[in-house]
Amino acid sequence: MKKPILLILSLGLILTLSFAEKKSKFIILITEQNIQGPQRVWWATEVDLSITEGTLAQRLINQGYEIIDPSSVNKIISQNKAFRIVDLSEPKAVRLGRLSKADFVILGKAIASGGGSVPQSNLRSCFANITVRLIRVKDGKVIAYLDASGKSAHLDLITAGKEALINAGQELGEKIIEVLSKEGGK
Repeated sequence: MKKPILLILSLGLILTLSFAEKKSKFIILITEQNIQGPQRVWWATEVDLSITEGTLAQRLINQGYEIIDPSSVNKIISQNKAFRIVDLSEPKAVRLGRLSKADFVILGKAIASGGGSVPQSNLRSCFANITVRLIRVKDGKVIAYLDASGKSAHLDLITAGKEALINAGQELGEKIIEVLSKEGGK
């Protein structure tokens, strides 16, 4: 009696796992510039994700999505020097997405700019703006053009820029998740 019940439970578990929803994979390609510093891009300079990319990646991971880590794409990039440019074109970004087995590419720019001093304090204000295209890799179609902004005030202008980029990245993450939920989820 126990064997048939165990068999039925095992089959049920196998069926459940096989029909479980596959979560989408993302490759994030956002150039970032904080307070007139140099542009940061991991695919051209082999550095880690930028502040914006890291914040966005964590937001998507928290929702169950997968992020393709730069270290897993290094071999592809080293074999094709066309990917080693700061301003990656949309077709090249989609090609990199295909080669890295991503479902979506997030391609864009993030810039933090210093503002004025906060009245009656030593704080400096800063603003960050991000613009991206969310591209479905399988057909190369842009499914959304999105933007986000963040602001911060801090004694140190570079730190204010970092905080503003984090705030903008969190806002962008929410917008991407909203678009995906309307698209059918994954």
